[in-house]
Amino acid sequence: MKPFLLLASRAEDAAAEDEYAAYLRYGQLAPGQLRRIRLEAAPLPDLDLAEYSGVIVGGSPFTSSDPPDQKSATQHRVERELAALLDRIVPLDFPFLGACYGVGTLGTHQGAVVDRTFGEPLGGVEIELTEGGLTDPVLRGMPRSFTAYTGHKEAVTALPSGAVLLATSAACPVQMFRIKENLYATQFHPELDVDGLVTRIDIYRHAGYFPPESAEDLMESARQFSVTEPTNILKNFVARYAD
Repeated sequence: MKPFLLLASRAEDAAAEDEYAAYLRYGQLAPGQLRRIRLEAAPLPDLDLAEYSGVIVGGSPFTSSDPPDQKSATQHRVERELAALLDRIVPLDFPFLGACYGVGTLGTHQGAVVDRTFGEPLGGVEIELTEGGLTDPVLRGMPRSFTAYTGHKEAVTALPSGAVLLATSAACPVQMFRIKENLYATQFHPELDVDGLVTRIDIYRHAGYFPPESAEDLMESARQFSVTEPTNILKNFVARYAD
């Protein structure tokens, strides 16, 4: 099959490697079936989409809704490159899954309102599928309600025109949406299990997501949740679009 493409932007090697391993594991992919490009490290090379089964955008320390003067030169470059890539992906309805940072990238590109109104602390959240979510093939076999890990400074406040809301939660109305037939974005992390979240809490304890002194408590809290369903989204996405 053609490989999938993971576009990553985590500068910390430990976080980047853990994320890549999670997408391999839960997408049931071999390393040769998932090519990774670390956008924070170098400009995005020219891509021939015909060489890939689909594109996945992983999580990121970048926050799309930050004022432009607060963004680094690297973040501005990454945003320009992703926007240009989406200029190609969206008209083709080319398979795309944006996890976490994907809400900001796909949402902003399509005209969503993305701001800090519904930002979420790190932890487990009860997600509920909408009627559209219950019939969507990427959510096939998922229960109506399940727990997922979140932790984001921003979220979608108003969906873009034509978007289909697939999942919601009590504190954050837009947890997952679809554009056209093949373009997906999730607010929650479909790749995170408890070990992955604990790893990220440790790595990002000084990144401003939470008070550094609360890291151990957050790790212990994360271990109290049973998070088993969200990773099926990766399996379903790969199974649907593997070419």
